[in-house]
Amino acid sequence: MSIPSGGYEYGPYHDGPDPLAPPVDLREAMDEIGRDVMEGASPRSALEELLRRGTPRTAGLDELTRRVWQRRAEIQRNHRLDGTLQDVRRLLDEALAAEREALAADPSDEARFDEMRLDALPPGTAGAVTELAEYEWRSPTGRENYERIRELLGQELLGSRFEGMKEALQQATPEDAQRVGEMLADLNALLAAHAEGDPDIDEKFAAFMREHGEFFPENPSTVDELIDVLAARSAAASRMLNSMTPEQRQELAELSQQAFGDPRIADQLSRLDEQLRAARPGEDWTSSARMRGDDPLGMAEGARAMTELSELDSLAEQLGQSYPGARLEDIDLETLERRLGEDAGVDVRRLAELERELRRQGMLERAPDGSLRLSPKALRRLGETALADVVRALRTGRGERESAAAGAAGEPTGSTRPWRFGDTQPWAVSRTVQNAVLRSASAGSSSVRLDVSDVEIAETEHRSRAAVALCVDTSWSMIAEDRWLPMKRTALALHHLISTRFRTDALQIITFGRYAQQVDLSELVALDGTWEQGTNAHHALLLAGRHLRRHPGAQPVVLMVTDGEPTAHLESDGEAVFDYPPSPVTLVKTLSEVDRLAKAGTSMSVFRLGDDPRLEAFVDLLARRAGGRVLAPDPDGLGAAVVGDYLRSRRA
Repeated sequence: MSIPSGGYEYGPYHDGPDPLAPPVDLREAMDEIGRDVMEGASPRSALEELLRRGTPRTAGLDELTRRVWQRRAEIQRNHRLDGTLQDVRRLLDEALAAEREALAADPSDEARFDEMRLDALPPGTAGAVTELAEYEWRSPTGRENYERIRELLGQELLGSRFEGMKEALQQATPEDAQRVGEMLADLNALLAAHAEGDPDIDEKFAAFMREHGEFFPENPSTVDELIDVLAARSAAASRMLNSMTPEQRQELAELSQQAFGDPRIADQLSRLDEQLRAARPGEDWTSSARMRGDDPLGMAEGARAMTELSELDSLAEQLGQSYPGARLEDIDLETLERRLGEDAGVDVRRLAELERELRRQGMLERAPDGSLRLSPKALRRLGETALADVVRALRTGRGERESAAAGAAGEPTGSTRPWRFGDTQPWAVSRTVQNAVLRSASAGSSSVRLDVSDVEIAETEHRSRAAVALCVDTSWSMIAEDRWLPMKRTALALHHLISTRFRTDALQIITFGRYAQQVDLSELVALDGTWEQGTNAHHALLLAGRHLRRHPGAQPVVLMVTDGEPTAHLESDGEAVFDYPPSPVTLVKTLSEVDRLAKAGTSMSVFRLGDDPRLEAFVDLLARRAGGRVLAPDPDGLGAAVVGDYLRSRRA
């Protein structure tokens, strides 16, 4: 590329990935994976689903597959395979018309005899061309067209087996045809020697390439590479013939004998096809494709179309990633870019980079049983996102501004942050002076002066502790009514808030369906919904009370999320008893546990999901007995309601 004198010239970058391309967005990808996992997908299937969907800036595997099938349909819809037959028929008709005109001007008996010969020609194109092989043409146009037919047949026949051969033989001379015949004979001899296990095959291959290398632009380095190239092209030609009608195949077979006026070329190609089929039986030699368009393709173009269809089929399989051991590295990027454009290759590289980075940065880890699971780092990321959504909802609903302080001016947490207008916390003197020194040194100043941008403050927090039991309903109705994901995101948001802002608080997550159980955050996130009858609030409150008693010096808080009245309770032998409508025993046991928590000074809030009158009546009774309150958020507002109530309870 020439550069103008005194200036610069800019162009696209062609040496690997774009160095200026933005990095992959792991935060967005992790949110997508986390959402699918919380809806019940495994981390592996969630990752695979992300790769199929793609991201807002990167096409996914499904979109690339759709484009592959669209391109395949275009080829079949726009083309047909009788182009060579049509070209031969047109040249033959022109030749016969010119010859009859020349014969009509000749009054001799010989001319009348030739007219009779022309009238008696077979109706088929192949038969007529064969019959005219020994005919003495009087018309120059007729003679030229007939020779053009032979050249065209040779070009198409060779072009369907050798890449670029048709173009190379556009101005073929008899000497060129002879050289092609010699090459084919030597090639068949080489393949026969290879099939027999000739120990000198490497030397024979090298000699063959020195003699005939110009016919092979692929420049194979071994005889096996040569066979691979030739077999793929020969198989494509075979599929093209399979896609024609039996009449068209017969016509081409007969016309092939007239290629360059030498039937030995067709015979050598036939022998070559047989040897390649025996050497590479794994190639697709038998399939066909329906070509129903208006654009006729010759034999060479038809073989290229079949090659493209085969490559598109392979790409569709690679992009589908549905076979055992599938990896993104299996995708042939060179073929993908050749068939769908460079953007497709960029998209696959980004998806592969995204997968690598998720693993490298520890977002996914191996469980003891070998399966993938979300790492603690990934769970923190999901909690951060869930809490950010809750904060936005709280600010929108209450008009509060977001505050980075962990509490009113109390005891330092050990962390600092830049001062902002309105902050009342004490300065972090050492950090402030350090910032001023570094800023002055970077500016080359020998003196140090404080600037507002240097000031950092010490974060503080209240040292009051809370023991929090978050009881979440995991009965089947939570899934059926689309409350499963909001419930999990609520737990994530509350867990992240407590673990980052109120680190001295003790949070226990308790799930309850037919039975209740204490779970950690990773277990809740990966929890699958199951068909299970029973809402055992009694068992959940028992576990909540046990958690609160383990922290006697902390403020007790119980937050319960449910969409159904209690329909199960726990017997003394540990068995759960289910009844619907709820039995009096279930109600009594549940309310007894509520009374026990209330006597211990527990702050209790119930978040009612749904408008069932029986549920509404029960939770109102529960709140009155516990001195707590009932909130009825919609599923999208559940997180804001729970977190907001936790903060209210803590302030109280």
